Amino acid sequence: MASDIEIARAAKKQPILDIAERAGIPAGEVMPYGHDKAKLSARFIKGLRPQNLGKLILVTAINPTAAGEGKTTTSIGLADALARIGARTMLCLREPSLGPCFGMKGGATGGGLSQVVPMDDINLHFTGDFHAITAAHNLLAAMVDNHIHWGHSPRIDPSRVTWRRVLDMNDRSLRSVVSGLGGPSNGTPSETGFDITVASEVMAILCLARDAGDLESRLARIIVGYTREREAVTAADIKAVGAMMVLLKDAIQPNLVQTLENNPALIHGGPFANIAHGSNSVIATQAGMKMADYVVTEAGFGADLGAEKFLNIKCRQAHLTPDAAVLVATVRALKMHGGLAKEDLATVSYSALENGLSNLGRHIENLRQFGLPVVVAVNRFTTDTSGELAAIEAYCAKVGVPVALCTHWAEGGRGAETLARTVIDLTAQRQEPFQLLYPDDMPLFEKIETVAKRIYRAARVEAPRAVLSQLKAWEAAGFGKLPVCMAKTQYSFSTDPSLLGAPEGHVVRLREVRLSAGAGFVAAICGDIMTMPGLPRRPAAEGMHLNAGGQIEGLH
Repeated sequence: MASDIEIARAAKKQPILDIAERAGIPAGEVMPYGHDKAKLSARFIKGLRPQNLGKLILVTAINPTAAGEGKTTTSIGLADALARIGARTMLCLREPSLGPCFGMKGGATGGGLSQVVPMDDINLHFTGDFHAITAAHNLLAAMVDNHIHWGHSPRIDPSRVTWRRVLDMNDRSLRSVVSGLGGPSNGTPSETGFDITVASEVMAILCLARDAGDLESRLARIIVGYTREREAVTAADIKAVGAMMVLLKDAIQPNLVQTLENNPALIHGGPFANIAHGSNSVIATQAGMKMADYVVTEAGFGADLGAEKFLNIKCRQAHLTPDAAVLVATVRALKMHGGLAKEDLATVSYSALENGLSNLGRHIENLRQFGLPVVVAVNRFTTDTSGELAAIEAYCAKVGVPVALCTHWAEGGRGAETLARTVIDLTAQRQEPFQLLYPDDMPLFEKIETVAKRIYRAARVEAPRAVLSQLKAWEAAGFGKLPVCMAKTQYSFSTDPSLLGAPEGHVVRLREVRLSAGAGFVAAICGDIMTMPGLPRRPAAEGMHLNAGGQIEGLH
């Protein structure tokens, strides 16, 4: 079979105006970026009046491994399958970050015959949303430094600036830097650093905002630092909000593209789920639910991160009620969770598979805590044996969840029709109400403990005294009702990436906490997780180039 990028280039794309028309979007409300991608106008989004909101389907997965799971591929395959069987469907995904594209993970446009296109554009600059977010974030940083330089009121204590800078690239050397060297004319020397753009509070705000007015209000609430009297200074205090809105005026509008089967997809926003809340924009999701009978969306990494934050943060803030969860797994990944090395995955090992099924079972239990009906989607590989697939089916039958064997990578939507019908049945028969994991009025540290104990199965959470004091101070300042956004490794339920399967009784070490007052959550940074990733020993960038025809090679 051809490579993903070869398949994408051979796609028989339809003009984006035709895709929009079939989705019920008038041509006058579409802002084309070339012939195959566009933004939806704010007027169209505001004017949407649903008769009945579409069903919201969350696609999540087991903890990721080097063997691959295919969550985005499954989301695309499911959306195409629903459309094939006659359901009016909208796919809502996140935009890829440049960091992973040039690092190790690769892009996020699916694979095989379940892709969104134009693949290379989406994986690279797309419509410029990430650049706008980066610029808005760094403009605020520059205005903070300028505010200090000129001694404006309120007087920010240079040692209490909390607003770092961002860059949409993996660059470990920028994690901690000293700025302002070279004398008074170059600013005030201070310790600072860079996060990756997807970890920016501006990114989180854009993805959680309901509309432009909400975006502006949230930007105004960003805390950039404190005075010597430890009073918070916000973006509104330094008069940065208007200029930030100017930079974000187009970025807030959802992007419309298509699948290989010419079905509509809204791709908008892109926070990571291991260091941010990991979901596409509320604006795109709600627009999709007003335009379609079924909205298929995904949340980043495993369900312990992406799904937990989608449910506890995004659904809480946007008052969304998901109708079902699709839990993606592969035979290969389950065997890795069962202790089999990557180079041995072609080996049939029922003992490794059985051990690895504990990871699948843990995620099923967790999703059920939210009252969600669950279907397991097995993303099939050609190396899977009938016996291994039967073992997964038997396990799912034992724990009482339906399972669908999917071949959408090789067959497109046709290979996920069983999954699509199962999803429709689940949403039609649903009885248990959706419920959040913790109430708003629970103290912040107890919220962190609740996630750690009920989702990760940790014995306890350990935190430095300074962190506990900080949480108490935020509660006293009126931020105690915010949800928590856990930042930890995606590879394990624990904070140790090598601890696969379904560990329990471990200790979650809380390293630091960050208040995202505009986004509306408190980030809890655990273990060794970094908000600015580094490049691997052999980054994907080494294999990229332009061929003689000017086409990109090596982009995955």
